[in-house]
Amino acid sequence: MEWFEDETLWTGFGEVMFSAERAAEAEARVSMSPLLRVPAGAAVLDLGCGPGTYTIPLARRGAAVTGVDLSAALLDRAVTAASAAGVGIRLVRADMREFVEPDRYDLAISMYTSFGLFADHDQNMRVLRNVLASLKPGGRALIDLYGKEIAARDGLTPKIVDVDGGTLVVRGTVLAGWTRFRDDFLLVRDGQARTAVVEHALYSAAELKGMLREAGFTDVDCFGGFDGEPFDNHARRLIVRGRRG
Repeated sequence: MEWFEDETLWTGFGEVMFSAERAAEAEARVSMSPLLRVPAGAAVLDLGCGPGTYTIPLARRGAAVTGVDLSAALLDRAVTAASAAGVGIRLVRADMREFVEPDRYDLAISMYTSFGLFADHDQNMRVLRNVLASLKPGGRALIDLYGKEIAARDGLTPKIVDVDGGTLVVRGTVLAGWTRFRDDFLLVRDGQARTAVVEHALYSAAELKGMLREAGFTDVDCFGGFDGEPFDNHARRLIVRGRRG
């Protein structure tokens, strides 16, 4: 079983991985970011949507959003959150390697390093080709990652975060000659300690842009944050965008 297929990860750590602070951050980005601006009625695919962190703000602004995730537990949270927000969203439980809906979407997004989950490069390329096929001609894909340059700049110092009723420790490790990245989570709360592991590909800007071009995207560009700023030594995220021709 792959790590992302383990529902105990999402039931045990979903609350701290997808916190209220993260939801507020997504809400602000959707309202302000030129990269996430879509007209009312636009069809949007949120691939690896989790508990609807971006799905719901996009729907609130009038988009017709489909959220896709493999985790039933996270999709259940998305249903509850959408109901509380009073918005309608479409949710699909599916493996992103298999999910494709040809010519349907104006925008496809993959946020919080939800792309690059697979150790096999060809499987990650398959996801990109599925996204390309699912876009309408002229539609765009937006992929948000923790990039290789940012990992090298910021180092691998463990992060200690106060969470409701406890403490979360996150330690990152670079693997396989800077091609993979692993986060080890330790959550101490209510007198108990729980651990979890998340692992994903570690891409540079050049590598990810090359993958989108190989998959068939055109007009591929790169940003260092959601304000659309350049990807440079001040970048906070690696965000790559491509268009279906």
